[in-house]
Amino acid sequence: MDLRVIIEQMETEEQDKALAVLQSFNKEMSQCFTFNREEEQERKRLGELVLSFLSKELQPSCLLACLETVRILTRDKECLDPFISRSAMLTLAHYSGIAHLAAPSQGLLEESKEVVVEKDGKEAAEDSSVTVKESSPPSENPDQEVIIEALKSICNILLHSLTAQVIAADLHFIDGVAERLKQCNHPTWNHEVRFFDLRLTFLLTALRVDVRAQLAQELHGIKLLGSQLEATLCLCWPDPLVTARMGYEGFPPEELPQLSRQQTELAIEILKILFNITFDTNRRKVDEEEAVEYRYLGALLRHCLMSRADGEERTEEFHSHTVNLLGNLPLPCLDVLLLPKVEHGSIEYMGVNMDAVNMLLEFMEKKLDRGHKLKETLLPSLNLLTESSRIHRETRKFLRSKVLPPLRDVKNRPEIGSALRNKLVRLMTHIDTDVKDCAAEFLFVLCKESVSRFIKYTGYGNAAGLLAARGLLRGGRDSGIYSEDEDSETEEYREAKPHINLITGVLEEEQPNPMEGMTDEQKEYEAMKLVNMFDRLSRTNLIQPMQLNSDGKMREMTTEDLNKLATNPLFQSQEPADPDSEDET
Repeated sequence: MDLRVIIEQMETEEQDKALAVLQSFNKEMSQCFTFNREEEQERKRLGELVLSFLSKELQPSCLLACLETVRILTRDKECLDPFISRSAMLTLAHYSGIAHLAAPSQGLLEESKEVVVEKDGKEAAEDSSVTVKESSPPSENPDQEVIIEALKSICNILLHSLTAQVIAADLHFIDGVAERLKQCNHPTWNHEVRFFDLRLTFLLTALRVDVRAQLAQELHGIKLLGSQLEATLCLCWPDPLVTARMGYEGFPPEELPQLSRQQTELAIEILKILFNITFDTNRRKVDEEEAVEYRYLGALLRHCLMSRADGEERTEEFHSHTVNLLGNLPLPCLDVLLLPKVEHGSIEYMGVNMDAVNMLLEFMEKKLDRGHKLKETLLPSLNLLTESSRIHRETRKFLRSKVLPPLRDVKNRPEIGSALRNKLVRLMTHIDTDVKDCAAEFLFVLCKESVSRFIKYTGYGNAAGLLAARGLLRGGRDSGIYSEDEDSETEEYREAKPHINLITGVLEEEQPNPMEGMTDEQKEYEAMKLVNMFDRLSRTNLIQPMQLNSDGKMREMTTEDLNKLATNPLFQSQEPADPDSEDET
């Protein structure tokens, strides 16, 4: 339909004519997400007219049609001007039911009166100074279609406009949304209202740092959203910090029913908001009161991790958001993953329930096998496993038994094979620095930061990057605190150990000595020839020869250093006896 015709009908200010043309426009444009640039001015004018209608008392059908039109128009980020004024934002907030708690700043409206949608859906004119009202239960029959359309429009506007984000924060939209989130158990609100309340909260916390802090601190966001998650997943607490599905207490995770699509949608939105408001948690110290909240949250996340959604793809998305959020929790609070008792069918290790840790390991391997966008998909779970292993002894020992079992295959390079160790060693030479560093760190922690053990499982060539970065190329152990070991080398490894090439980490046939039969003069000649080649390449900046310092770190070599190496035999210091053996206690 021609926009000019719609505008003409709207300018008559007759509701019946406006309703007819808007319904036709909405039906035609319902699936339109790209817009003709030539009609920008007409769309802006239509937006102004629709907002003027929303300031009047309208029939329910006309009101809904106007809000549907606003939703469609706000998809166009180039035509948002009519909708990003304070009065327009407050009008939409009232129709969405989130403005009754917000006290607008002075000069909020262009007029001395404003339109307020009361809880029974009727409109009333009030003075522009709105007082904060106490929270009360929702009416039995609020017009939820109106609320949903207004929420969708606000989400569209916030997504595209920095000005609107500032206004939303200034008008305290988060207060109104949080108040309705407290009513998560009230049967009045349908799935869509709850979903778009959460989507709006996610956008506000993602786009505004001040709103993020307000929700986390003033509005007690962890408890508020934790209650939402509990209600969504129908959870109960049979033991402190141990959750169960209502009606399925004592059931193993694999026997729990799948979460419905609606449950999963709501839970994912909640997890995304919680991620936003806990983003800096593991970078700072938390007090005892905060630690209680985070352990409560960790118990909820354990249940999420052990739950299945409707379909493999949706389950993977659900688990991805769960893992991302677990990575924000303070490390000491992750012990809640190990708290449930060992039940029939549980994975037990050292008397501890390892179901959650095993699920994390399987999730990590699945992302690794997929090989797509490893930095975004693999690193959250790999980092989480690394830090959990560093601080929780049982977790590290269990993961080591899965990832680095006693070494028997000494004929193949560490990076060759289909075992998880082989896959992770291959990542240690990945082109993405973050990916290779994270993989190396995980294996290094599983080796209790022992250089000799790390080299044993990965080969010196693969390990060199991490060891050089830490100044450990001469061997030894990093500063981590770990339990003592006892020797547990396999018979196969013990027999092959003297013949294993430490660089490649594999058993190799003894090679003939290339200098056999040479005189000392011939050896010196070959050495000088090699030095000259290095010198020539370094002068043209093709390579930079390096030398290992006594502190275990690398430094650049000069021509003088190269000449010294040619005229003096290489001194190979004996490595100190390694106090680390291979088993753990």
